[in-house]
Amino acid sequence: MGEFSVWHLLIVALVFLALFGYKKLPDAARSVGRSMRIFRAEVHEMRDEGSAAPPPPPPSPSTAAPTPRPAPSLTPTVYTGEALPPATAPHPDTVPPRSEPVTGGDA
Repeated sequence: MGEFSVWHLLIVALVFLALFGYKKLPDAARSVGRSMRIFRAEVHEMRDEGSAAPPPPPPSPSTAAPTPRPAPSLTPTVYTGEALPPATAPHPDTVPPRSEPVTGGDA
């Protein structure tokens, strides 16, 4: 009972014919064939691409994304007696402008 015989295949074919009709079966077979050809072509292309693909050229400086600024250090600064570096103000794009004046206490 574990093997398919000719009778099993004939019954499956009759079920497909009853479900889809004789007019739609050639179109369905044609679309399955096209899908298999596309699938094989894509697999072949992926296999070729993985083995002999040259590396892409580096982006030109005009199209490259701007280099992000490094994040500020979170470690405390320890005074060692040397001259301190000059203080720098935050970049104006990162600090939102204040829309209302700051008042002391709850108002």
